[in-house]
Amino acid sequence: MGRKCRANRPVAAQARRAAAGARGEATLRQDTIPACIFDRWTPSIGDPHLMGWLTVVLYAVTALAAMGVLRGPGLVAGRARLFWWLVLAVMAFLAVNKQLDLQSALTALGRCIAQRDGWYDERRPVQIAFLVVLGVCALLALALGRRALRGDLRRNGLALLGLCFVAGFVMMRAVGFHGFDAMIDLRPGGVRMNWILEWTGPLLILANAAWLRRAGR
Repeated sequence: MGRKCRANRPVAAQARRAAAGARGEATLRQDTIPACIFDRWTPSIGDPHLMGWLTVVLYAVTALAAMGVLRGPGLVAGRARLFWWLVLAVMAFLAVNKQLDLQSALTALGRCIAQRDGWYDERRPVQIAFLVVLGVCALLALALGRRALRGDLRRNGLALLGLCFVAGFVMMRAVGFHGFDAMIDLRPGGVRMNWILEWTGPLLILANAAWLRRAGR
């Protein structure tokens, strides 16, 4: 009888391990990526402070300035016109996204995938690689923009630079790289670096739009 009980113990232990494994798989199936994202991000007002709302206004004004360029008689034509439509679409989207903070949802997605696949603690090399790829893409976009606007670059170069600046800033925020987050929290002269970096792109676009309107009079 005792020998039979001892013989049954490994079988019982194996059954318990199998049951635990099944429970673990069920937990993984239930802990979906969308649920993980919404644990870290919710669609709400992302920056309710004064500077947050002023940034919304800045993006909206920049979008209206791009519309003014498009509606102005003879200000832009051909590929330059398509470029300003792109500027209008990006600025309008960012005016809405500023408070929805969708790039934080993208950051949450990356972290959830890293945790699910078991490389969250070793994510730094992946972030660095992403930043390198981002830098290369930004340079390629600038080169392609220059090529597409050849002949019109002198009239639209500031806006092209501003658009690349905006895209780079948004993607850097989405990566969630700790070094970049620490940098944008700096306050040189009492002004947050985040405000300087986020406002530079739209202000360059506004300056270009104002110059075009003035040159077209």
